[in-house]
Order: sequence, then C-alpha cells, then structure tokens
Amino acid sequence: IAEANGASPIMYSGLEYSDSGVQAIRATMVLWALAGQLDVPGGRCFTMKENNFPLNREGHIPNPDVRKALGRERFPVYSAYRGESHAISLPESVLEGKPYPIRSLIILGGSIITSWPQPAIWRKTLNKLDFLVSIDRQLTADAAYADIVLPATTMYEIESYMTYGPIFRIREKIAEPVGESRNDFFILTELAKHLGYGHLYPANEEELLRQVLNGSGFTLEDVRNANGTVQIPTVLTEYKKWEKGLLRADGKPGFDTPTGKFEIASTILEEHGYDPLPVYTEPGEGPLSQPDLAEKFPLIFNSGSRVTTDFRSQHHGIPGLQKERPEPTVTINTLDAEARGIKSGDLVNIMTKRGTVTMCALVTDDIVQGAIDANMGGGGPVGPKKWQNCNVNELTDLQRYDPISGFPVYKTLLCEVVKVTERENTLGVDSGEYSDTAGMIESDSESQHIEKRIYLDHNATTPLDPEVRKIMLQFAENGHGNPSSIYTEGKDARFAVEAARRSVAQLLNCTARRITFTGSGSEANNLAIKGVAFANWDSRNHIITTSIEHPSVIETCQWLERHGFTVTYLEIGKTKKLNPDDLKSAITEKTCLVSVMMANNETGSINPIADLVKIVKERNVLFHSDCVQAIGKIPIDVEALGADLLTMSGHKLYGPKGIGALYIRKGVVLEPLISGGKQENGMR
Repeated sequence: IAEANGASPIMYSGLEYSDSGVQAIRATMVLWALAGQLDVPGGRCFTMKENNFPLNREGHIPNPDVRKALGRERFPVYSAYRGESHAISLPESVLEGKPYPIRSLIILGGSIITSWPQPAIWRKTLNKLDFLVSIDRQLTADAAYADIVLPATTMYEIESYMTYGPIFRIREKIAEPVGESRNDFFILTELAKHLGYGHLYPANEEELLRQVLNGSGFTLEDVRNANGTVQIPTVLTEYKKWEKGLLRADGKPGFDTPTGKFEIASTILEEHGYDPLPVYTEPGEGPLSQPDLAEKFPLIFNSGSRVTTDFRSQHHGIPGLQKERPEPTVTINTLDAEARGIKSGDLVNIMTKRGTVTMCALVTDDIVQGAIDANMGGGGPVGPKKWQNCNVNELTDLQRYDPISGFPVYKTLLCEVVKVTERENTLGVDSGEYSDTAGMIESDSESQHIEKRIYLDHNATTPLDPEVRKIMLQFAENGHGNPSSIYTEGKDARFAVEAARRSVAQLLNCTARRITFTGSGSEANNLAIKGVAFANWDSRNHIITTSIEHPSVIETCQWLERHGFTVTYLEIGKTKKLNPDDLKSAITEKTCLVSVMMANNETGSINPIADLVKIVKERNVLFHSDCVQAIGKIPIDVEALGADLLTMSGHKLYGPKGIGALYIRKGVVLEPLISGGKQENGMR
C-alpha cells in the first residue's frame, strides 16, 4: 500500500457485520494512515466542505434527552453519535418493559421482520405493541401486524431534490401518485402538527424546496430558470488537510478528535470502556472459538451480498425481475458442492443451530472454499412463493453483534448445506455488477461451447474502459470541431484535447506542454528515435539499444543503419535486465541516443532506468525509454527518472486503439517526421 502511487480502500464490503466490525474498519483506516495514503492524491481523502451544497437544516431538533435512548447502556458510542435508540433493544423494551415499555411504533421505510436476525422474536414484539403504523412504498412483512398501513409514493410520483457534492438538482415528478399513496414526508408532517412541531415542517413540495434552499444563495426560481440544476462555486481539493486546519471546527491544525491527533488508540473508545486499539475479535461462532460446533456445521455462513434484481426485500413483486431470480439462491464453492453431491440448480437446505431454510444452489469457483453466501430479503408478502417462504435471517442470531456499533452479525457464522432435490440449473451467478456485455447477442458457436470466457492478455491490449467509451461516444456524436479553429466548436475541441493532455501529464508528473500525442506507441517510438537521429545527422550518428526491444524500436534502428547510422544492440543477461556496466562501456563520443525499454511484456523484467539515465547523462547523451508496458502498472515519475523521452500507448491502459503519446523533456530537440500539419506543437 505504501509503495502505491495512490491507493484507496473499498469500504461497505461487509466488515461492519462481523464480531469486530468497528475495529476492523478502524484497522483499515489506521493501515492507510501508516502507509502514507491518508488524504493524499489517489488515497483515502477527506472531502472539502466548501464543495458540498449547503442544505438548510433549521428546524432539525436534537434528541432532548439522549440518556433515555434504548440500548445506550450497551452501545453508548452509537447513542452519542446518532442521538437515538438502538433498534436491537426494542424487543426487550416491548416484551419485558426494560428499561421502560414501548407501546406504539411507527415503521417508516423499513422491514424489521425480513432484515433483522431471528424473525420470530420480531413477530412477537410487533404483535405485543398496542399501536403500530407501517409507512412504506410496498407491502412489508411488518404490515401484517400494523393497525394502520399508509402507502407512500415512490420518487417518481413526487417533486423532490437531490444533491451530489456541489450540485443541487430538482427531482421532477414523472407520474401521478397511485391510489391513496402520499409523499411520506407529508405523512409525517401531519403527525408533527399534532405534536406541536407543525411550524417546522413545510406544507407542500414547493415549500419544501424553498426551505432546503434557504441560505444557499439560490432561490427556487433560480433553480427552475437553470433547468432544475445549480452548482455552488468549488475550490480545488487540498490534501493533508490536518496540516491546514481544514478538519476541525475551530480551524486549528489537527484531526477532529479529542486529542487533535490521528488516534490509533481511540480516547473515545477508551473512555467508554472499549479497547482503544483496533484489535481483532475472533468470531464468537467460528471454527476456532467453537470447534465442536464446527464439526457439525463446517461451512462459514454469509448473507447480504447485493444482486441486480432486488434491493434487500424490495422489488420482488416486479415481474420482469422475477424472471431473472424467481427464487433465493445460495452460492457455494465447487469443491464444497462436489463433496456434498450438489450441482447448480439443486434445492439445498442451509442449516445453522438456529434453523433451516431452503434455497437453490449456485455452484462456482467465484467464492472461497469453505464459505457460502445466501440471498437475503425473503420472508415478505410480495413476490414468488419461494421468496415469501424463505427468510435467511431464520439462521442468524440476535445475540451476536458488534459490541461497539450493535450491528448484527450477518456473516462469519457456522452452517452446513445439504442437498434436498436434484434439479437442472436455470440461474446464473450474479455479483450485482453490471456486465459490459449485457444485452449483447452471443454467436451460436460461442454460446454452445464457452460458458464464460476470461481475458487475461492485458500485456497485449486492454479492454476499453466504460467511462472512456462514454466520453468517446459523446465526441463522436457532437464534438466535430477542429481544434485549430477559432470558433466555438473548435475551441471546445481544443479544450478537450488539452484537458486530456493535462491528465496524461499528471500521470507522469510533468507539465502538459511536455506531452505530444501520436497515433500509437509505435509512432511515438519512431518519433523519439528518428527525431533525435535526424536532428544529429551531421554530428553524432551512434545509437545504443537492447536486443529485446519492441519491433518499432528494433526496426527503426535497422532503418537508420541502412542510412549511415551505427547501432549497438546490447544483450540481456540471466537477470533479463540491462547491465549498467555494459551500457557504460558501449557509449562513445558519437553516441546521440540510448533507448532502453522500462518493462518487458514477455519476461516481466523492469530495467533500472534511473540508474541507466545517470550513466548516460555523464556523457551528455539523450535517453529514451519505451514505457508502453509499464505505464499504468507501476508509478512513473519523469522527474525522478530523469529520462529525456518516454513512450506510452493508450490501448495498454484501457484507452482506445490508435492513440499514443511521447514525453519530451524541455530543451530536447526533435526533427518532426510529418511536416505541414502543425499539430502537436509542430511535431505532427
């Protein structure tokens, strides 16, 4: 991590739903800080508060007495941070009256029975309430116990807003509300009036928009006149904000912690009786902590992975999505399945010491051996019967949770999987990520013989990144201007070209002026080598390279040999790297250029370019490196390397074919290969 040129962790991967969730997240943040990847370019960064659209939060009333929050005695950090009760303590309050009895409840946009461990406890809890209201956009399992069910509108049926960073945008209504459904905000407004808080709530959608915009510098009319979208002025991102007083409310340098430091040992956790260091907690139900139980239930249970056909318990009632996933599935490793006689499509029982559920097996190598992952979100009144009858939380345990956050453990439990019925497979593994080939038609021959093709030859070329494709299509359809033209279309095209040039320059740690775009990496190599040779035709006519270079280097040198140049081809030893002493011995008074590739696509060897450059500079010789195979894979800093010319190619790092670039150090003179175009500062 420390050696990466920018590295940022992917969070929300399930860490929070294990026995040491908070401490695991803290450990990740501490690791990133120790590796020097905290708030640096490409690292784990803090946002600039000036770049977030300011929403009016007047009228937000804090909890008047957080000391009464349920679960505060068990989860004091959660209660202090959130200012609210913890849902995990609701059954104890309703069923036992501890610390006081809750008798009525409003459930807004949630499905407790399908989302929390041990549904039987929650059914009993909801059933004992004197009064229950369910407000949701779909019928939930909780609604069966409600005295009043109030249907809420979807976002398509109301006018609302959204923010993203500095942008505020009105969400337009595109359909009228169905039946008796209402905006859930205004359902709560009616309750607020009866509780004496009605004056704090806007009465309609237009008033809501005006209220949230108050103090932002924009009026509702401003937004509507701007086609529904406005943006505040932004500032450039600053890094290492703790050095500049950008993280603390008082504006002092440091972090927003009690000590003002980045706390590896948390004073807040220590104050509340937790271990201050990010320690690891062995799962309370695991093969190490309960080896006897692991003999009966040898597999590691996980649930909750996202799929594309639903979101938790939502969307099971949509017919088009039912076709893709008509029943809940459990993913199991191929070897684990073979040991149990299970094939994809078989009905299997998943068992923990708490119960059993039945799902369809998906057998794959894409999950680690010894672990399974089961769909969640079943057990509600909507959708196919197989979903309605299968709630994976029958297998989880309400008494297993992270001790700091109180979040239930939905992963790292023990289970077993047993085949019930053998069937043919009709489903596929779905990681929840959109496929680049979605909607494309396979040829009959490929679909019959190849179930899944994995492309691994990224040293030859890389697939086009979806973001790159998106930008290319935009310019193919609308960006037809000539960058040399002075009217709007030309200026727009030039702006895009120069923006791209700046991006490449940042990759190499140089200025944009040093980057010359070419039609390929091969053209860039030709421009570098022939350009230096033509500029030195009458003085120095000796070039040094190696025997393992790309053909665009080798054959260019051979062409120059036929026209009077002398070329030395150095051999590579057992290390597959150029020996610096061999280079030093080969340089003569006639040498004008040394060309050595940085990384070889066949051997994987990386030449010590910085060391080679030092040798060359002692003799006042130019140095060129073909970095096509290295760029995007290892950090390349032209200032640190000291090279005069560097070659790169777009298709090697998820860009299009037919685009390359050449870095030319300031002061290096090249003779253009193409005359008359005046593109790229006269180089093409």
